[in-house]
Amino acid sequence: MIKNLICIECPKSCALALDIENCRVVKVSGNQCPKGEDYGKAEIENPLRILTATVLCQGLSLKMAPVRTDKPIPKAKIQEAVSEIRKMRIGRVVQSGDILARDFLGLGVNLIATRECG
Repeated sequence: MIKNLICIECPKSCALALDIENCRVVKVSGNQCPKGEDYGKAEIENPLRILTATVLCQGLSLKMAPVRTDKPIPKAKIQEAVSEIRKMRIGRVVQSGDILARDFLGLGVNLIATRECG
């Protein structure tokens, strides 16, 4: 099966053609740099995303505080992560970059605040 993607790793935006067999990429064509091959394989075999969301604040000037993971997480874990974030509450002053949850969901990433909330 051939899957077509646009590479987003560099400004060239190469049109990739990925030959897929048994859920594995066996050939990548159309890439103009090595990043395209790596991107195509990762996007099919193990897609990762930075998760951005908001957490409810209690007793603070903001009602919601923006947060994100400090590294990408598997796309398949996004719904589980969002469910956990919905359960969270911030009741203290936080600064941008403060860690709200270490090793979030056991994925080796931290959930961090992206704005001062006080």
